[in-house]
Parts: sequence; C-alpha cells; structure tokens
Amino acid sequence: MAITGLSRPWRAPGTSLAAAALCAATPCYARSAAIDIPAGTLDRALLALSSQSGVDIVSTEGGLKSRFVMRLRGRMTVSEALRRLLDGSGYHAQAMAAGYRIVAGSDARPAPRPPAPKPPRPPAPAAPADDVVVTASKQHVGLRRYPGSLMIIDANALHGLTGQPGDSDAIARALPVVEATQLGPGRNKLFVRGIADSSFNGATQSTASVYFGDVQLSYSGADPDIKLVDVSRLEILEGPQGTLYGAGSIGGIVRITPNPVDLTKVGGAIGLGGVATLHGTPGYDASAVLNLPIVKNVAGVRLVGYRMRDGGYIDDTKRGLTDINSTDTSGVRAEGRFDAGGGWSVEGGVLWQSIDTPDTQYAAVTGNRLTRASTIAQPFASEMLLGRVIVNKTWGSGLELSLATGLATYDLVEDFDATLPGGPPQRYDNQVGNWLLTHEARLSRSTANGSSWVLGLALLYDKNEQNRQVGPLDGSGEIVGVTNVAKSASAFGEITLPIGHRLRATMGLRGTIGRNEATPTFRTRSPFFPGRQTMRVDPTIAVNYRLSDNLSTYARFQTGYRTGGLAVSRLAGRTAEFNRDEIVMGELGFRLGTPGAGRIALGGAVAYAHWKNIQADLFDRQGRPFTINLGDARLLSVEGNVDWQPVRGLRAQLSALYTANEVSGPLADTSVRNNRRLAQVPSIAGSGSLSYAWAAGPGNGFEIASSVDFVGRAVLGTGDYLDVSHPAYAIVGAHVRWTRGPFVTTLAADNLLDSRADRFPFGNPFALGQRTQITPLRPLTVRLGTSFGF
Repeated sequence: MAITGLSRPWRAPGTSLAAAALCAATPCYARSAAIDIPAGTLDRALLALSSQSGVDIVSTEGGLKSRFVMRLRGRMTVSEALRRLLDGSGYHAQAMAAGYRIVAGSDARPAPRPPAPKPPRPPAPAAPADDVVVTASKQHVGLRRYPGSLMIIDANALHGLTGQPGDSDAIARALPVVEATQLGPGRNKLFVRGIADSSFNGATQSTASVYFGDVQLSYSGADPDIKLVDVSRLEILEGPQGTLYGAGSIGGIVRITPNPVDLTKVGGAIGLGGVATLHGTPGYDASAVLNLPIVKNVAGVRLVGYRMRDGGYIDDTKRGLTDINSTDTSGVRAEGRFDAGGGWSVEGGVLWQSIDTPDTQYAAVTGNRLTRASTIAQPFASEMLLGRVIVNKTWGSGLELSLATGLATYDLVEDFDATLPGGPPQRYDNQVGNWLLTHEARLSRSTANGSSWVLGLALLYDKNEQNRQVGPLDGSGEIVGVTNVAKSASAFGEITLPIGHRLRATMGLRGTIGRNEATPTFRTRSPFFPGRQTMRVDPTIAVNYRLSDNLSTYARFQTGYRTGGLAVSRLAGRTAEFNRDEIVMGELGFRLGTPGAGRIALGGAVAYAHWKNIQADLFDRQGRPFTINLGDARLLSVEGNVDWQPVRGLRAQLSALYTANEVSGPLADTSVRNNRRLAQVPSIAGSGSLSYAWAAGPGNGFEIASSVDFVGRAVLGTGDYLDVSHPAYAIVGAHVRWTRGPFVTTLAADNLLDSRADRFPFGNPFALGQRTQITPLRPLTVRLGTSFGF
C-alpha cells in the first residue's frame, strides 16, 4: 500500500513485496475484490483501493488532492475500479510489476483491462465523466458541465499563507470573488461577487450562506469563522442561489466539506506550530485528528481538536497596555458514520468552537498606526455549536435519497467604549443569540448521458435575539433590542437535460411560504410587529455548451431574496420594520481545462445584477445601530482566473475580480458621486501565486512558493456619515515546505514588507465620526510548524 502525497509517495513497509507476490500469482489488473470507497478526494480513494485490494498504488502527483470522486462500491477488478475512479480526471494508471503508478497526461499508458466479463454494476453509479464533481449542485454535476460560476479549492491550499489551518480571512485572500469585513475573528461578514449590504452586523439575513456539508451554519449576522481543520475542500457558488438554497443566498454559497470518516483503517494527524509577529506577542497552533473504525467497513468515528492563539500587536497608550488584541480559538469535532448495507448509510456529528478576544484590533491613524487610546477594554467572545445528522440511501439505478437535519446555535458578546469626550467611562454592551433548525429531504438522480434531476422539501426555523445595554460601568441600563423569528417551508426542483451531444439545459423552480415575527425585547413606544407572511417563487434557467472536451461555455439566470423583519430604528429607543429585498442576476462564462490537472486552465465570467430595496445594518452619528432599506443597486462584475503549469513542479495561479456598482436612493445620494458604492467592495481585487515543488528522493520533497494579494479602494458604507474609505493595498507572503515521509515541515512568512496598510476604516461606532480609525494589517508574521500523518 502507498499513500500519495504532494511530492513522493510514502510506502508502508513490506507492502510492495506482498503486492508483487500477489501480482506474480495473479495479474494485478485481473484481481477481483470487494470494494467500498467513500466519496472524497482522489488521493484518499486510491489509498482506500490499495488497502482493500492489497495492490500497490503509487503516485507523485500533487493534484490528486484536488480531485473529488463519488462513492464506489461493489465487487470488481482493481483495473476496473481504477478506470472508474480516474475516468475524466486527467490521470491514468500505468501497470507495473507490483501494481500501478498514477500519472498525469494523455501519453500515459492506461491500465490493461481484463478480457473477463464486466463485474456487476455497484449500487451507486459512477459520476459523469468529468474531473470534479460539484456537490453543492445537489446533483453530482461535473465541473465542466456546471452552468454557472463557482470556485472549488483544496482546503490545504489555504494553509500556504501562514502554514496555519485556514479560516474566513484566508478564503477572502485566496479568492478575490469573496470579500470580508475586518472587525475581527468571529465578527466579520462574508460577501460573494460584490453582493454586500453593509459593513456591520445586525438583524438582516446574511447575503452569503455558509454550509458545513449539507447543513447551514448560520442565518444572520457575522460569519462564525470555523477553522478549516481536517477539511477536504470548499465550494463557492457565485451569484444568487434561490432555487436550490432559498432565502439569504442572494450573493452565493460557501460550502465547507469536511474529510469523511474512513471505515477501513486507523489514521490521523498531529500538527504543531509557533508564530512570531513583529511588534507583537508570540502565538501558536495545535491540532489533532484521529480516525477510528469501530467495525471495519461498517462503522467508525473521526475526532478533531484544535487550539490556536493569534498574538496581539495593538498597544493602548491611554491605559498603558501593549499587544491587547490577541485572540484564542478552540474547537472540537466528532463525526460518525454507519454503513447499514443495502445502500443505506447514516453520518453525523457535533462541532463546537469558541473565540475569545480581550480587545479589538483597530488603531489610530497617527503615530506608527499600531496604537490607539481607549478608556476601557472592548472584548469580544463567541461560541458556536452545530449538530447534524444525514441519512442517505442509494439504489442500483442511481437514485439517491438524502435527509439532512441540522441544529446550530451561535452566541456572541461584544463591548465598545462609549465614553464621551471629557465624560465618565461608559460601556456599550451587545449580546446576540441565534438558534437555527433546518431540515431538507431530497431525491436525486444523475445518469451517464449527462442528465440529472433533484426534487426536495426544506424546512427552516430561526430565532435571533439581540439585547443591548449602555451606560456607566457600574450601572448599565437596558435599551431596546429585538427578537426576530423566521419560519419557512419550501419545495424545490431542478433538472438538467442533454440536447444533443454538447448542449445541456437546466431549469429549476423553488416555491417558499414563510413567516417572520418580531418582538421588542424592552418596553418601548413602538407598536408590536404582528408578523408578515411571504410567498415567493425563484426560478433558474441555465445552459452549458461544450465546445470541446476541455472547453465549455455557460449562461445562467437566477433570482434570490431576503426576508424582512424588525430592527432598531434611527429614533432613540424605538424599533421599525425593514422590508424584503430581492435580486436578479444574469451571467455568461467559460471554462478551459481543470485547475491542477493539466498544463493550463482558464476561466472567466461576466455578470450583471439588479438589487432592489437593499436591507442594511448601519450606525447613526451617536454610534447607535439601526436597520433600513437603503435603496437599489446595479452591479457589473468581470472575473477571470488562470492556472498554468509550464513544466512539472512549477505552477502559477492568478485570479482577479472587477466590479462596477452604484447605489441609488435618498441615503446614497448624500454621498459624493464616487462613493455611492456598496460597502467594502473594491473596484478590483486580485490574488496571484508562484510555486515550485521537486522530489529529493523517495518520500522526500520540497516546495517553495510566494503570493501577492491585492485589494483596491473600498468605502465603509452608504451615506455621507459612512462616506469613508480605505486605500488600495497589497500583501506579500512566502513559504517553504519540506515533506519527508509522513512529516511535513513548513516555514512561512506573511506581510513580508511589514506594511501598515488600512484594511477596514472602522473599529468603534462611538468614535466613527472622528475619522481616525484604521484596522492595520498584521505586521510581518513568521510561522514554523510541522505535522505528522499516520
């Protein structure tokens, strides 16, 4: 058995001799075995095939980790299993004396196929002949045939920035189509392709929905910022996704796919790292993963734990404190899987994470831009808990049933310094609790001729409660807050049909009945909000046309919306309704090749959207939050990406997004013309990297890489009071990685130029009017870390 990796494979002691003996007695390609390989990345699938068949399978191809394959189950020969796993991936199997070598390129010699009759077809049909399966489509559609813009990235690729496990900020840096505010870990909002309502958190539903597998993580407010430990990949669906995902997905979907439980063997990983930040305090990260089959091929568990500290680098001159903004993040996950046989399986788990920051990360524009003066501390703490259960059934015809239920809770507490100039210390305290229950039942089928369909029912219940206090430190007084409850039931369907050999047409529809109810959490003069019922239909129309095996074009029309509710009013101590907003978007795009699987891959898209009645959470001149419908916007976006591998080991990647948008309405018209833009959306953003990897002997390899991330000028918000912007800036990083057997050692540096650029001109709403706040880049940071896989 051999484990494929980035450079050279690690070979389990003695397995080559055993495989050679087996192949001497019976040709490897003719050996038949009972195969049960779970869905996941191609490198893990090949590892499972090697383990279950006893045949040696080796490779030096790093791109195997970015290919995703469907579950393969049944009794078949090894060569037939390889054919199914590698079909359309850009990789081929070369027969050797003791097994197979997996190589890239059309000149590779395919594995020989036995003359014997074909083995029985497994219950789950192979995925369409394509390189990557888009699981977020809910139909197992191949990437080249998906009629829309999306990005799929290996979660390990996000580690290259600093060597640490990735997070929401790493996603935004690696993918220009994703933007994020910079209030701090656990407080940031994510936007996809420029669909951004405001820079602040409040009662409105998020514009980008985040999913952990098939279960939604949050409904409104900030992104929970889950650390991407033991995560396989991420899928970002761009543009409104109202048909398949319902309310709230007006900007797109971010889907996090965890590594699946392996029912065949004990395994895991341990990672440790030390971090040094110039002008700041040290940090560290530690993580552990344990995969444990309880009954081989039947039941197993996977346990994940991590603890991280980001050292502080902001000093408070008024209180005489240094490095006040350190952040501690802790998390655990427990996943389980049970294969009941007959195509039935049950998986699920629990995720918990907490974030604790003793003070905020903003500074003043004066001095060295790493200091500020505050009267009191401004801490933040959050806690996320997710439970999920997914039941799947697969029939031999390819029909699949999926039942996914999730319960997520997210609680946060944040304080701001509300002290008036010359006055006694005052504190503003904001407490938010969110409780989200979702259930989805869907039936789908994908066939070999490229057709697919999905039908489903979805239920949602969300309760969001906000409580606020402001006043002296020894006697804060409660002020008005709001509790919003959203309930909805949806029926949806989407079908893709081939029209001839090259054209695929997709049509879909979602009907939703929802109700929103809200109650002020403190007695006010505002009337009780009686609730509002919503009936909504969201269609999808799309086509995909394959000009050649590697080149496809697509067009898509999609709609989306967000529900209304009750929020704090601009009038002190009162509440007010905010209404539903909706968006319509059309796009045209193309794809050439598959990133990581050939010499070159290209992609691009042009999209135009009309966003009506935009909901936005804002602050007034006294620092108090409120929510309104601020107006309409029109958005034009142009994106492109290049993945080029001119020679083996050398890889260059470049992605860019250009957006032109303008907001119209009474509030927007108070801004200068050039600043009537959506919040925190730069006109242009880009990310580029250059890496080179080479082997230095069996199981020994090196990689060096550098990256540059560019973010253009962006405004804080809509209206003259929020008419403040940060200038364009760039971040430079580099890393060196050494792989030796199961050990991987990384030396990484971020912000090599030690730039003081402003990422976000906001930190405290009560001092926003002074226009002196900035959020500086983390200074030059160096991390040395190592991981061990077993």
